[in-house]
Amino acid sequence: MYRKEEQPLPPPEKFELPFEGKLSPNNRWVIMAELIPWDDFEEEYAKLFSAEKGAPAKLFRMALGTLIIKEKLGTSDRETIEQIRENPYLQYFIGLNCYQQEPPLESSMLVHFRKRIDGELINKINKKIVKREIDKSDKEVKKKDCLQEKGEKIKNKGKLILDATCAPADIKYPTDLGILNQARIETERIIDNLYKPLRVKLRKKPRTSRIIARKEYLKVAKKRKVSYQERRKAIGKQLKYLKKNLGNIEDLIQAGASLENLSKRQKNCLETIKKVYEQQQPMWENKTQSVPQRIVSLTQRHIRPIVRGKAGKPIEFGAKLSVSCVDNYVFLYKISWENFNESCHLKEQVEKYKETFGYYPESVHVDKIYRTRENRNWCKERGIRISGLKLGRPPKNVSEEEKKQAHSDECFRNAIEGKFGQAKRRFSLNLVMTKLPEASITSIAITFLVVNLSKLLRQFLSLFLSLFTNNRTGELIKPPFINFDYTLTQIPHFKK
Repeated sequence: MYRKEEQPLPPPEKFELPFEGKLSPNNRWVIMAELIPWDDFEEEYAKLFSAEKGAPAKLFRMALGTLIIKEKLGTSDRETIEQIRENPYLQYFIGLNCYQQEPPLESSMLVHFRKRIDGELINKINKKIVKREIDKSDKEVKKKDCLQEKGEKIKNKGKLILDATCAPADIKYPTDLGILNQARIETERIIDNLYKPLRVKLRKKPRTSRIIARKEYLKVAKKRKVSYQERRKAIGKQLKYLKKNLGNIEDLIQAGASLENLSKRQKNCLETIKKVYEQQQPMWENKTQSVPQRIVSLTQRHIRPIVRGKAGKPIEFGAKLSVSCVDNYVFLYKISWENFNESCHLKEQVEKYKETFGYYPESVHVDKIYRTRENRNWCKERGIRISGLKLGRPPKNVSEEEKKQAHSDECFRNAIEGKFGQAKRRFSLNLVMTKLPEASITSIAITFLVVNLSKLLRQFLSLFLSLFTNNRTGELIKPPFINFDYTLTQIPHFKK
């Protein structure tokens, strides 16, 4: 059940505090609350709930605001609730009317928020926030509208940067021997649970050889250097023990044991273990190192190895992302747990740029993998310049102008690498802690939303610094990247 809050939220100066104080309109959380269009997406969020049945759900502002606070502060779910309970600015940010000492929600609700607010909805919010800011600061918006009325062709404008990265998941570094050993341990626990109701019927529990199997595993796992033959021999033994355990499970089921005695986690784990055995046995027999849809984690079976070829991290385990960057704002285009060729999505991302801003970019800045002949011809037909040198054998004589242009394009493309570094060092993109695939997608999308909100917040803070830079003349130094008049109207303290 979802009930919309009918009473409008008070301005920050009227937010009730128990110690007779007032919230500052210049606080970062108050400014960020003004930047997000909460009401525009509340109806879409309310469609997830019944209008009559069920307990009243938490409001959209509280759900999204709590996830933003968690990502911004870099805290756990429980610590996020404690921060909200102690900080009146955070309570105003999530939509409360007055300060309360009791926590407004339980920490377990964040799991439900990540399931309900999917990555697609967050991307819509991200695009709307950025597009509103770019349109307000664009001096040629009126000219563009005039050209559209006259039916004239709009010129290409702006620069688009495309790149891909990986968001590693929080899993142990996978090895074939380690995964098989973990699968063997889980099957032994499943056998113990299935045998409990059959103690009277079956006098002896199926033999698992768990002590011998563990010794065989530790004999290799504790070695600092292991030869290929030793590792292969150890994997073969673990496969035999795992096959024996899976056979015992089938025998117990035929003897009358029910899978209902297992927990939901154990049921899912059993299905994953069967799939792991089906993958590892042919690999061991054929002496191969790869298999389609390879499972690298029993608890997160959706994770796949992503071959990146980077120095120090040739393979990463997590989701692969395709991202675009416009005016230092980042947009998440595609998330996949399977490896994909990012160059195939250049056309779609350029079309998304046109759909968002109304015109094609003047230039597209990409790395070498995007510069295929097909992509170059497609961009050339639309008057888009793609960065990098021409395909084929490099010419002997390259003009200084071409060298300078190539160097400038490469330097400009580094902006998206900086955004990746910010998302991974400052925020949680470097290690996604969520376990469910839909929750992980939401967490990744929230990261890019907070990156853009942080950039907008820095613009507002730089504006306040400029208010005191020229006290003698009383004039304000207006930063070139801020629409000064619009920015003042967004701060409640400066509203006329």
